[in-house]
Amino acid sequence: MLRVGISSSARPFFTANFSRQARQQIQPASRQFSSFRANGLLQTFQKRSNPFTRGSVFSSSRSYMSETPIIQTSKAFSWRRFALTAAGVAGAVVVIEGVLNRETRDGLSAGEQALLHDSFKYTGGGLVLTALAARAMFKSGFAVRVMTANPWLVLGVSLVGGIGTMMGTMYTSPENTVQKHLLWGAFNLCQAATLSPMFFFAPAILSRAALYTCGIVGSLSYVGATATNDKYINMGGPLLAGITVVALSSLAPMALPLGMRGLAVTEAISLYGGLALFGAFVLYDTQKILLHARLAEQGRMIADPINEALGLELDMINIFIRLVQILSMQNNRK
Repeated sequence: MLRVGISSSARPFFTANFSRQARQQIQPASRQFSSFRANGLLQTFQKRSNPFTRGSVFSSSRSYMSETPIIQTSKAFSWRRFALTAAGVAGAVVVIEGVLNRETRDGLSAGEQALLHDSFKYTGGGLVLTALAARAMFKSGFAVRVMTANPWLVLGVSLVGGIGTMMGTMYTSPENTVQKHLLWGAFNLCQAATLSPMFFFAPAILSRAALYTCGIVGSLSYVGATATNDKYINMGGPLLAGITVVALSSLAPMALPLGMRGLAVTEAISLYGGLALFGAFVLYDTQKILLHARLAEQGRMIADPINEALGLELDMINIFIRLVQILSMQNNRK
């Protein structure tokens, strides 16, 4: 039992003061109520009249106040659940590999391996920079200002900033190292500013979404890297059409007077359709990296891992956002 209250010298004064005031309040009421109800009024009066008893339980038979401690027990780490999750991820990779890649390549060349590794290094570095910057913006109150601003203004600024810095990064030659990295950093800061309100979600939801995103992107990129040459390169046209539909479904509630059923349909297209779409983009972007690596080995282009990383980073961010929304919806239904 946790002791909360006053010093020993002041306890008699508070006890006597409460007893005298309580008798004055209860004597008129005792003519109409039973002694049980009168005792209840006494306890209620004692709790409300003393500012020191907030959040505590006052005992009329003792000269001190106490409150029941709130003990939060943390769930023990379940190795069984961890093993089942790891086995499920490994099984999913094997199944996806067997279904999508019935014929795999013999191996990657040195140029393909180098560009693929460098691209994933920049992807990981960009995501870490984005997460740290978004966390700092959230703690500084920037996320609150974003949430209270005009949504069209936020959408316009984020589109201009994100697309502008992305195009500037892509059209900057990799030989211009300083400018290339500055624009790449500005692109990640624009993404951080857009994603900073995500920290309003529960940390458990964010961590689970991040874990699922790493699993999805890791397995799909492995499938894309081990597939035969140009197997998923021809998906560019359908993916462009799909991303147009997903983008329009995301903007529909802001522009069209939809009913509840219409909103549910557009939300499902944006969430689940977008999740499948950007998973396919991971396959496409991984194969595109390998294609560009072969072209660079032939001297037909210059290898640029930063440009390759931009596509993978956008894929992971979009998958992460949709997983957060899906997990939040499932959590609210419980």
